[in-house]
Amino acid sequence: MNNPVSSTTEQEALLDEIIATSLQAQQQTGPDLRQIHSKSHGLLWGELIIEPHLSEDLRVGLFKTPQTYPVWIRFSNGGAPQKRGTFNSDNQPDVRGIAIKVINVDGQKVLDDEEKTQDFILNNYPIFLTKDVRDYADLAKAGSGQLTPERMEELTYAFAILQKIGSKKIGNPLLIQYWSMAPFKFGDKFVKFSVKPQQPEQPPETIPESENYLREAIVKYLTLEGQEASFDFLIQFYVDDEKTPIENHVQEWQEADSPFIKVATVRIPSQKFDFEERKRLDEGMLFSPWHTLLEHEPVGSVNLSRKRLYSELAKYRREQITQRLREPQPHTVVQDEPL
Repeated sequence: MNNPVSSTTEQEALLDEIIATSLQAQQQTGPDLRQIHSKSHGLLWGELIIEPHLSEDLRVGLFKTPQTYPVWIRFSNGGAPQKRGTFNSDNQPDVRGIAIKVINVDGQKVLDDEEKTQDFILNNYPIFLTKDVRDYADLAKAGSGQLTPERMEELTYAFAILQKIGSKKIGNPLLIQYWSMAPFKFGDKFVKFSVKPQQPEQPPETIPESENYLREAIVKYLTLEGQEASFDFLIQFYVDDEKTPIENHVQEWQEADSPFIKVATVRIPSQKFDFEERKRLDEGMLFSPWHTLLEHEPVGSVNLSRKRLYSELAKYRREQITQRLREPQPHTVVQDEPL
C-alpha cells in the first residue's frame, strides 16, 4: 500500500504538478477550452424546487426556505478535448457528468467571483477515482511509462474503478443517477449529494453508433418528443468514519447505513437548446463545487485540491476567452453568466 500524502507541502507540490500538466494540455488542445468535462451534451434551463415541508434538521442553507430557483444544467463527458471542436466519441468509455448552477441564491459564499450562485457537480458513479491526490496525479501518468511496475500495481484499484465506470451503458443522460462523490458541509453536519431521475431508464443492450448519441438522445426527449425530465435531489448524512468516511474517497456510503433523503426536485421542461447561442453560453460558463454557500462548503482533501485546481484552470480559461473575444471574429459571442 502507498502511504497517504504526508504533509500540506507535499500535497501542494502534487497540485503544482497536476496544474502544470493540465495547463500544458490546455495549450495544446485549446487554451480557452475545459480540460475536464469538455464535451457537452447540452446546456439546459430548469428549476430547483425546494421541498415544502422539510424537518428542521434539513432546513439548511439553500434548503432553508421552500422556494423555486432557476437553474442552468450542463450534461457532459468527463474526458479532455482532442482539439477545438474534436472530442472523443460517446461510444468510448467515459465518466458522464451533470453540473447544476442555481441562480439568485442569497447568502454568504465561500468564493466571491459569483455572488448569487450555488453549484453542484456530480458524476454517474458514487465514488472518486482515487484514494488521494497523489494517486490522482500518478493515474494521469499511467500510460506514459513514467511509473514503476510497483507503482502501477498500487494503482490497480483505480484502474478497476475506471473499468467499472466505462462498462456502464447509458442511453440518455436525463435518465440516470449522479453522485457528488465527495462530501460537503450541511450546516454543522456532513453530507453527500445525489440526483436520481424520477423515471430511470433501463440500460440499453447496445449503444447507438453515432459519436454524439447522448446529445441526440436529449434533443429527441426534450425537443422532438416534448417531454420534461425530473430528478429527486437527495442527501446522505455522515454517520461515522467506518461506514461513511470523509477521507476515504473510494468507499461508497451505503444506502443501508445512510438512507437518501429528498430535499428538492430538479425539473427540466421540454425545450430547444441545440443551437449556436446556447452552445456559446455553455462554452463560457464556469462551474465549481466552491461556488457555494458557507453552509454547503466542500470538505475533505480531494475537495480542497479541487478548489485550487478549478480556480487556476478557470482563471486561465477565462483570460483566454477574453483574449479571443478581443480578436476580430465576427459572430462570436461568449457569455460567462446567464443573467
